[in-house]
Amino acid sequence: MRQRVITAIVALCVFIPLVIIGGLPLQIFALILGCIGISEVFVMKKKLLVSPEATLGLLMTLTVIAPNKWFAFLPGNISSVNVFYFLAALLLMYMVASKNRFSFDDAGVFVLSSLYVGMGFHYFIAARGDNFDGLMTLAYILIVIWTTDTGAYLFGRKFGKNKLAPHISPNKTWEGSIGGTLMATLLGSVFVYFFPQNHSFPIMILITLILSVFGQCGDLVESAFKRFYGVKDSGRILPGHGGILDRFDSLIFVWPIMHLFGLM
Repeated sequence: MRQRVITAIVALCVFIPLVIIGGLPLQIFALILGCIGISEVFVMKKKLLVSPEATLGLLMTLTVIAPNKWFAFLPGNISSVNVFYFLAALLLMYMVASKNRFSFDDAGVFVLSSLYVGMGFHYFIAARGDNFDGLMTLAYILIVIWTTDTGAYLFGRKFGKNKLAPHISPNKTWEGSIGGTLMATLLGSVFVYFFPQNHSFPIMILITLILSVFGQCGDLVESAFKRFYGVKDSGRILPGHGGILDRFDSLIFVWPIMHLFGLM
């Protein structure tokens, strides 16, 4: 527990200032987090980090994470989507060159994982933006997700009886899930009352509830592929907490959904 607390304090001392500063430092930070996150997927799949397929997977992830304006130097008809497709095509060509040592199933995992990790951290950057409103938007979702996790733990420990997804995450309960969502909706609603977002207050209450639920879905998704690969944690970079995907599983699932709801 002591190690877990120390790691959390150190991580927050890095994370919070970068969120406040925003701009290029935060963008570089997001790229680093994405690199580590996708590397954790490669390791879980028992793929070498120093290999052609891992290099292409890493480049695909970085392409997705990078702000759109970083590709403004390209000719007008070429975007980051085209760059991503070109890299994915190279990955498929490598499948042929490797004589199926690197299979189509492997390629599918690499492409999907680069989108999963990349889109999450891309919209982390987009949520922050370049102004105070962006900082408040990012603060809002951090409050919602962190409160959901804390509330789910507290309510689950006190009242939990009915398992939420025992085949994936046996410690999670319906009571904890509902309690976490109610707690997050309450605190998130208080926050948007004082720092209004892009929608009316009643709509934001509903959106807060939905985002809290999706945050828990992100947690379950990561638990599902960890169980599939037979690992307890996605990585070891954060002592007592696991890997980057373990700590950002809910957020990288929710940040793109915030974009869909017009919160960026």
